[in-house]
Amino acid sequence: MAAESPVESLQEEATCPVCLEYFTHPVTLECGHNFCRTCIAQCWEGPDTAASCPQCRETVQQRNLRPNRPLANVVEIAKRLSFQTAKGAGGGRVCGEHQEALKLFCEEDQTPICVVCDRSRAHRAHTVVPVQEAAQEYKKQTETERQKIVSAFQQLRQFLEEQERLLLAQLEELHKEIVKTQNENITKLSEGISHLSELISEMEGKCQKPASEFLQDVKSTLSRCEKGKFQEPEEISPELEEQVSDFSQKTLVLMETLRKFKDTLPSALESLGAHRQANVTLDPDTAHPQLVLSEDGKSVRWADTRQRLPDTPERFDTVFCVLGCEGFTAGRHCWEVEVGGGRFWAVGVARESVGRKGGISRSPEGGIWAVERWEDQFRALSSPVTPLPRSRAPSRIRVCLDCGRGQVTFIDAGDEAPIFTFPPGSVPGERIRPWLGVGPGSRLRLRP
Repeated sequence: MAAESPVESLQEEATCPVCLEYFTHPVTLECGHNFCRTCIAQCWEGPDTAASCPQCRETVQQRNLRPNRPLANVVEIAKRLSFQTAKGAGGGRVCGEHQEALKLFCEEDQTPICVVCDRSRAHRAHTVVPVQEAAQEYKKQTETERQKIVSAFQQLRQFLEEQERLLLAQLEELHKEIVKTQNENITKLSEGISHLSELISEMEGKCQKPASEFLQDVKSTLSRCEKGKFQEPEEISPELEEQVSDFSQKTLVLMETLRKFKDTLPSALESLGAHRQANVTLDPDTAHPQLVLSEDGKSVRWADTRQRLPDTPERFDTVFCVLGCEGFTAGRHCWEVEVGGGRFWAVGVARESVGRKGGISRSPEGGIWAVERWEDQFRALSSPVTPLPRSRAPSRIRVCLDCGRGQVTFIDAGDEAPIFTFPPGSVPGERIRPWLGVGPGSRLRLRP
């Protein structure tokens, strides 16, 4: 095994042997070992004044705890050095809590973590894989789902092209039959008109002659007039009518097939594991009076002055936030939010019954599942709050809501990297709506 680097050795010395994280308010025991003040207090719970060192088991007096300020300074140096080293090696993607490179990916929490997070209580029992391996796996899954969707659309396109050829061929045959019948009727009508014209001329000539001559052969003349009566054009044959009816029926069947495909496509995509792109707009009746919405309901910005708006039960009156008009109770849905370069914003979802008045808890207990940037802090509003790397604060976030699993995932829409996931079962089975928080100087926009 390769020898530890000086940085790794320094990190080891700055790590508490109980919590396996950087020391917090380190104290020194009589035996010389160091621990976080909180960690040693938890180890020594009870009324006894004497206890043993968790590391060497030597009996020490609880009251003889001495703050180790030099070690606290070393911890800060180790954090800064670790941050600089990780930033140089990992392109700036480091853990916001431990300033370590995000080299691992927690499959349970669906979030990148550092080696210190992996050793902490929060992730110690979780399945952890290298971040590159996790990224490749997600890319494979995405490519598989993409190929399934492309294949489904190719099959539909082939079906439609085949139906188009068949129906156009039938339509051409019907057109020929109709034109043929039309031409035959025109020919018969022309012949009948010509024959009637001849009879009219003959009768006009006979009418000019004397009565005795006019009455000669009158019976033959009347007989020819009777035979020359105008005959109605032939109607469309029953066979042709049946073909027209069959063509119309097939057209209706095709239209119904297309309608059913359009209706079932979202659920088909969901069955493939895809999220349906939701067209989200913001609900002005819920917006805090200091939030200004665009006319199309797609963007919101923070204003210096409070607008005069009716204080309805639906409107947030203390927290600067707004809900989406759309609500979801089933299926998988996703939408994107542009957060730009703002430093005060939050993006996520909230249940329909989330509190609107006074101070509300922006947490799952309060009915909100979101990620937030507040100045230099980037974090998930979980319980407790989960710090996220400041370098991972994106300019565009995709929110993926899975109502069936009760899960919401946040993805960097720029490079498709996962940001944070509230695990399955976190989101309750009730109506869930998009939720945005907007602070001073920030502007958020929903992408179409």
